[in-house]
Amino acid sequence: MAVSQVDQAQANLTTLARQRDKLAQSAALDPRSVSRNALDSAIDAAKAAKTAVDVAKRQLELTRAGAWIYDIQNQQAQYAALAHAYDAGRALLGKYVVKAPSDGVVLALNAPQGGYVSPVGAYDTYTQANLPVVVLGSGSNTLAVRVYVDEILLSRLPKGHAITAQMSIRGANVKIPLQFVRIQPYVTPKIELSNERQEQVDLRVLPVIFHFRTDPKINLYPGEEVDVYISEH
Repeated sequence: MAVSQVDQAQANLTTLARQRDKLAQSAALDPRSVSRNALDSAIDAAKAAKTAVDVAKRQLELTRAGAWIYDIQNQQAQYAALAHAYDAGRALLGKYVVKAPSDGVVLALNAPQGGYVSPVGAYDTYTQANLPVVVLGSGSNTLAVRVYVDEILLSRLPKGHAITAQMSIRGANVKIPLQFVRIQPYVTPKIELSNERQEQVDLRVLPVIFHFRTDPKINLYPGEEVDVYISEH
């Protein structure tokens, strides 16, 4: 590396010295052919190049003589400090990066660029609630359906894999068979009411999960409400 720097400085000196000599010869033949400013600049550039050659040669001598132990220790300390600064910067950046636990498709992004996001999510002015910052879905051709079974009907619900179900899409004459996945064994209050007069507001429901393969001919999107009919084998 030091030898290459000497060669480069020497080549630069040769080029600038030739330019200086050409201007000096032209000025000697006809002083009006070259401005005094251009000649002085060429002379100064050649002197600077000569100094650069001397510096490069001295650096080469120092390199061949071996590095000073204190210089080595100083460089090692600078490297360690920069490495710690790099690790600290990466750790700080990691606090502002949202990473998905698995591959998927972004279904909704509830945080605008430059918006504030709290640990409980992003505030939605329309619903006046905190929503997830990012909603992800699987990129496969399978969708899931969560069915809320009325607690009054739980005694008639078949056991486990004996359950068969069929889904009807609202607004279309389409029926899709569903495959049972699991029952979430925890009864929760019903959060979606139909506003019927005879409906009880303290009704509780049991979530049951199904899934099905999507059909490219049918427009279906996550979040749609569908009607599901459950029966037994």
